Amino acid sequence: MKDSRLAQVGFPAIVVLVVTVMVLPLPTGLLDLLIVANISTAVLILLVATNVNRALDFSSFPSLLLVVTLIRIGLNVSTSRAILSTGDAGQVIETFGSFVVGGSIIVGFVIFLIITLVQFVVISNGSSRVAEVGARFTLDALPGKQMAIDADLNAGILTDEEAKARREDVAAEADFYGAMDGASKFVKGDAIAGLVITLVNLIGGLVVGMVQQGMSVNEAVATYSLLTVGDGLVAQIPALLVSISSGLIVTRSAGETGDLGSDVLGQFARQGSAIRSGGAIILLMMFVPGLPTVPFLVIGLGLVVVGQRLMNRPEPVPEPIVEPVDEPTEPPTAQDIATESRVEPLELDLAYDMIELVDPNQGGDLLDRVGALRRKIAGELGFVMPAIRTRDDVGLQPNSYVLRVHGVEIGRGTAPPGQILVIGDDTSMFPGDVIVEPVFGLDAKWVPVELRNAAEQMGHTVVDRSALVVTHLAEIVRRQAGTLLSRTDVAALLESVAESDPPVIEDLTAANVTNGEVQSVLAALLDDGVSIRDLVRIVETISDRARINRSTDSLVAAVRETLGPALSSNLAVDGQLDVVTIAPAFESALANALDVTETGSVLRLTPDLHDHLGTELRRVVGTHVGRPRTPVLVCSPGLRPALARTVQMLGTGTTVISYQEIGEHLQIDLIDTLSDPPLAGLAPAPSPAAPAAGQPGAAPRPPTASTATSPATPAGGMTDDRLAHTV
Repeated sequence: MKDSRLAQVGFPAIVVLVVTVMVLPLPTGLLDLLIVANISTAVLILLVATNVNRALDFSSFPSLLLVVTLIRIGLNVSTSRAILSTGDAGQVIETFGSFVVGGSIIVGFVIFLIITLVQFVVISNGSSRVAEVGARFTLDALPGKQMAIDADLNAGILTDEEAKARREDVAAEADFYGAMDGASKFVKGDAIAGLVITLVNLIGGLVVGMVQQGMSVNEAVATYSLLTVGDGLVAQIPALLVSISSGLIVTRSAGETGDLGSDVLGQFARQGSAIRSGGAIILLMMFVPGLPTVPFLVIGLGLVVVGQRLMNRPEPVPEPIVEPVDEPTEPPTAQDIATESRVEPLELDLAYDMIELVDPNQGGDLLDRVGALRRKIAGELGFVMPAIRTRDDVGLQPNSYVLRVHGVEIGRGTAPPGQILVIGDDTSMFPGDVIVEPVFGLDAKWVPVELRNAAEQMGHTVVDRSALVVTHLAEIVRRQAGTLLSRTDVAALLESVAESDPPVIEDLTAANVTNGEVQSVLAALLDDGVSIRDLVRIVETISDRARINRSTDSLVAAVRETLGPALSSNLAVDGQLDVVTIAPAFESALANALDVTETGSVLRLTPDLHDHLGTELRRVVGTHVGRPRTPVLVCSPGLRPALARTVQMLGTGTTVISYQEIGEHLQIDLIDTLSDPPLAGLAPAPSPAAPAAGQPGAAPRPPTASTATSPATPAGGMTDDRLAHTV
């Protein structure tokens, strides 16, 4: 707290002090102290710039550059006043001038001009250009980096906090290079100001010496030239150090060891052949007539010896892996064999050349990403996905993998080593063949990993091998969530409810609801893409409805109605829900085809009615493709379970909800209606196992279209007033 308070007060105080130094004359002792502090600050900035691992580690540098430039200009004004008014600017300036000038004023000015020109022409211009290009490329690459972060987040590789930190890091990097693009102009302006101030001091000193002090020309030149050169050097040397620091910062890229010196030495040490060749060239140059032999001989031999030693240096040998000696073990029991051979809920089979993805010693991070995915799925769906069993399969093609759910292959893909997957609208500039990525069916290309930066700067989505496998796994888990929910998972979920809300579990027990019935309801919800995170309300609804009707469809319908506002909100965008209704006669025909069995309700449609339903759904999907909101199909509650199963089998990807599941807070937009089928399709399909109408034991026939609903009312007699008003 004290350090933070000191920093908050210190910098404003420094700025006020600079203004004071410009206005008030200072004693020479205080000037010496401030000049030494200025030089020390420049040295510290150079050391920090040399030791940072990346430019963003010194993100305060642009603002610091402005402050030190302002301090230096303030000291220049104060020393100029002291030189012109008293002819004495302190011991530091006098010593610098005497040491550099020596016996020749011309030599002193030449050295001063060389330092100034090097700073202005070479370092300042180069740093300014690098900062400008760095800012441009950083801003161009910003969308690609953001998309990569979103892809990792969706794949479960990153948590929300990690993704937020990476987004802030990317934004901070763009802000830093943008600030450096402007701050580099301070360095250039400082060099110009130092040159102008030196010329003013020289001319003004000659005038003051000859006019006010009565000196001769030689005396004035000797006195004021020495002080002017000393003042210029005292100002330009710290400016040169800060300018070099600016160039190091904007050209710094992250290395292996962190500091610049270690990176440079380490990278040169890996080039023994080049160093030896350079030494041989230097040795040949000593035979050129007129060149001194000894310097070329010493330097050339030194480079040859160093290069040869670097080439002969043994490569680091990895520590041998000592295999533990297997002690005699008992033969496996029948129970052990059965445990090892049983089918796991989730399995990932990898080809032999993909084992590195799960080996941490080879840099594999697949298992860590799967762990992050389990946390993400738990946050989305409300249950913990089972552990995935990973194993190698020599029967697989190279670079391929297979994902299985309960032993059944659900998906497979390829992931070549040393390559990344580039997804975008136009990837023609990259080498390779266009493929269809296995997760979302988008066009993509496998390209060398060296092209990653180029792809990101063009705005393409870049996915590495591990991320592809994890993303594929995530989509399969979401689609197969109901199948993956086990009885053990349900017991664990109910135990968590018992700890937080004991009366809810007591009521469930009183209703004689078993864990198997709860599992059936939760699995059906997950199959519909409904999260079971709100488990307390789900269990409460199951307890209440089980006293009336214990069928799974009835329990699921009751739960969906309870969760309706949240369910429909997830399907809406900006509070607006696009819906597709069913024409009254068509919905009545579907209701007539409804058959309730022990395992749930089904639609026994005639071929004509089935074809008409598929045709209409495909028409709606094709007509409204590209809309910002995905339309949903609404129907009566009794028809929804069977219709949802039929629509899922048709593969149109349409979500089916009932009127009771639409939240009152949403705005409804009726965008289409499934039209009535031909008259031949309106005849109900009789149940193959049911007796004919009028025979003993025959069930009552469902109401016909003329008696079930009115033309404006959906089948089942239930509707949404807002939807009816829209129709």
